[in-house]
Amino acid sequence: MDLKGTEATWLGHGTFKFKTTEGKTVIVDPWVMNNPACPDNLKNPDTLDLVLITHAHFDHIGDAVELGTRLEPETFAIYETAMWLGGKGVPNVTGMNKGGTTEAQGVRFTMVHAIHSCGISDGDQILYGGEAAGYVIEFPGGLRVYYAGDTTVFSDMEIIGELYNPDVCFLPIGDFYTMSPKEAAYAVDLLDAEVVVPMHYGTFPVLTGTPKELQDLVGDDVEVIAVSPGDTLS
Repeated sequence: MDLKGTEATWLGHGTFKFKTTEGKTVIVDPWVMNNPACPDNLKNPDTLDLVLITHAHFDHIGDAVELGTRLEPETFAIYETAMWLGGKGVPNVTGMNKGGTTEAQGVRFTMVHAIHSCGISDGDQILYGGEAAGYVIEFPGGLRVYYAGDTTVFSDMEIIGELYNPDVCFLPIGDFYTMSPKEAAYAVDLLDAEVVVPMHYGTFPVLTGTPKELQDLVGDDVEVIAVSPGDTLS
């Protein structure tokens, strides 16, 4: 697998940190400090330039307020979630929506569809957070990533594959809250994916899907990259 100079570090669960060829740090779904799967030495980042949020569940947005106020990265989320973050005092927040494309910190990204819920846990309330989404991210070195977020398989993944032709697809496989390896294998076919990095598995006992199951289902023509929390792909 060639990441074209970009580094990708799994912080556990559904969170990855990317280091661009221009030295920028990007985190997708900032559940870091309170993430039980994140290695201790990675829990307290001291620099952060860009945050992309797929949806507002605690295991994807849990540290967005603290990291956003402390490190002041540019932060992007679907409109309703972005407005909630701004109301919590997070600076540099931009709300966007599906189909929209923009650029920040040298990274170009498009918000794409996902099928999942998106309630915001705020005290004892569940607030409307808009809809869950995914991203197609193009890094400065030319690497193009499809980051699905939390989703089940859906037929429009074929459109994502045809429109954006991602080099690497980051797909959830844990089951129960997202796709299992069975649905993820179908997604691989729709996307015409050649390289897949599984995520959102193993953190809790209910997340039973494994990379080996996915590899067995997709066969040898697709490279399934199994990483452990803290591992860096480059």
